[in-house]
Amino acid sequence: MARQPQHSVIPDSAVDRLVAEVKGEVFLPDDPGYEAELDGFNRIGRHHPALVVGAVTAEDVAAAVRLGTELGLPVGVQATGHGIAAPAGDAVLVTTHRMNAVAVDPIARIARVEAGARWHQVIATAAYHGLAPLNGSSHLVGVVGYTLGGGLGPLGRLYGYAADHVTRVHLVTADGRHRTVTRDSDPELFWALRGGKGNFGIVTALEFGLVPVARLYGGGLYFPGTEAAAVLDTWRTWTAGLPETLTSSVALLRLPGLHQVPGHPAGELAVHVRIAFTGTREDGEELLRPLRAAGTLLADTVAEMPYSAVAEIHQDPTEPLPYHERNIVLREFDEGALAALLAAAGPGSGCTDPMVEVRHLGGALSRPPAVPNAVGRDGAFTLSTLSLPGSSDAVLGPLSGWSTGRRYLNFLAGADTARSAEDCFDRATFARLLQVKKRHDPHNVFRLGHALLPEPS
Repeated sequence: MARQPQHSVIPDSAVDRLVAEVKGEVFLPDDPGYEAELDGFNRIGRHHPALVVGAVTAEDVAAAVRLGTELGLPVGVQATGHGIAAPAGDAVLVTTHRMNAVAVDPIARIARVEAGARWHQVIATAAYHGLAPLNGSSHLVGVVGYTLGGGLGPLGRLYGYAADHVTRVHLVTADGRHRTVTRDSDPELFWALRGGKGNFGIVTALEFGLVPVARLYGGGLYFPGTEAAAVLDTWRTWTAGLPETLTSSVALLRLPGLHQVPGHPAGELAVHVRIAFTGTREDGEELLRPLRAAGTLLADTVAEMPYSAVAEIHQDPTEPLPYHERNIVLREFDEGALAALLAAAGPGSGCTDPMVEVRHLGGALSRPPAVPNAVGRDGAFTLSTLSLPGSSDAVLGPLSGWSTGRRYLNFLAGADTARSAEDCFDRATFARLLQVKKRHDPHNVFRLGHALLPEPS
């Protein structure tokens, strides 16, 4: 049955053809379900595309791309909506949350995931076999977008970025073709996909290696915000001598509630040191001794845990909310940087950001991977902020003197970051990415999100 005419940049005949072609649902702005289909985790922005394809197969994705290309419209993708940049307007948007199958080969230590899978699915499936993926701090984030942007997680210093472990990418390119991309089939596109995010097509499935980690000595140390200077200084000097088996970060939190700290006043500053150690409990206790003595412990959740409980370390929010996400990469975190951070975000600073976090890099995060990719590796720490809607950056600017000049692609969200992709790569890497972009997407079909070649204002 033909659809009723819609006020859209897409002709009714094209919509009818698409509906007949795909197995998933097609939504236009006046359709029931359109708004619900666009719900994402980060409510700082919201897409308003001309048409949405709720894909259930790779061929649905290909059909949506062909339609967008035919009509000269940009094509974008949303899995979980954590990293939204500029909202899509007159565009074709593919939602992939229905494509969420996960399979693990425990012998080869390989996982295969569809486009909409979330990390908690992979973590649980791999844990059954005593294995772990290179997931991030939140178990609710989509696997594909996180991995294509690099993927910085609790095992990073020991095993590197999630992108380093990708072995195969199933992709629909701007010509609507299905491609299987590996280091051998197309080395340059394979290099660009792992770090260049969604600029070259829509990934319908990923295959990547798993690591033999079944448990951690991990969790969090919470201190009162009034002791931020002592705790951060201790953590700063402590990181210099750490083994690669320990990955950590420290956050200044002003959250509505910290359920790990009973009785902590809502919104009052707290310091949270996050720990993930793959060694023994005994070695972990010895390593953490200086940190535990750094201040007044409000709560100490660091203990033996199964890897399946890894999300308990960072305690990232689990309910949708609006936030700006911004960051810079630091070449060092010395006494001057600490003083600047405390002045901008410490007690008495007037900072209202719910979270300001410094993550320790180094180890495998600073070494070239076995199969090269586009992920930058020139920093010693990342400094990232989650800020309230409408707020400007009041923290990163004062630390610019310690910046490498780079940003980390996955820690960007909000319309003000839409043109920040170039800041995430050195000049040579960015130029190389543009060459791959021009070869595989010459008409810039995939220009939503953090685009290498944004649509002109």
